[in-house]
Amino acid sequence: MAVDSTDIDSIIEGYAQGHFLMAEGAEQPVDWYYTNRRTLIPLDDRFRYPKSLRRVLNQNRFTIKINHAFAQVVDYCADRPTTWISQELKQIYLKLNQAGWAHSFEAWQGEELAGGILGIALNSVFIGESMFYRISDASKYAMVKLVEHLRKREFTLFDAQLMNPHLARFGAYEVSDSEYRHLLHTGLQRKPNAPFWYLTLS
Repeated sequence: MAVDSTDIDSIIEGYAQGHFLMAEGAEQPVDWYYTNRRTLIPLDDRFRYPKSLRRVLNQNRFTIKINHAFAQVVDYCADRPTTWISQELKQIYLKLNQAGWAHSFEAWQGEELAGGILGIALNSVFIGESMFYRISDASKYAMVKLVEHLRKREFTLFDAQLMNPHLARFGAYEVSDSEYRHLLHTGLQRKPNAPFWYLTLS
């Protein structure tokens, strides 16, 4: 399935079918990918986080903002020795953000962007694309607060795409393609009780 970086509707349709975008390198073309074993972050009591994070959470060490520095989050997510977020994909994310689909969930320490998560919200489905940190524990803090945020908005699915050891520490688990497609279809039919970008501090 070819990628037309100017056609936002077709890109959203691709995500709604369970596909996701990647590039083989910073200057490589973007293509659609799919996995038959999908990784999900639980939004129920299966969600967990490292015990070492409790002190950080209790101290409210970071402040959460949404879409405050979206382009910077994309740049930081791409800033690694081997990246799948190409220059073309950066531009796609910016267009998706402008259209209200892509969002950055950010952890700030004072005036510094400490860490965050990049994702796409489709009705009650949140698709996590990437995450980063520049201050220790910031991305973990953002993950916990993001799950709380999704729960408050009655999201039904947090799609993390591919498993890695970091996600496993939060209770991430894999499901079959058939189960994923059922969950995705259900989540796309249901609207959250408030827009993803609307942040409540309580």
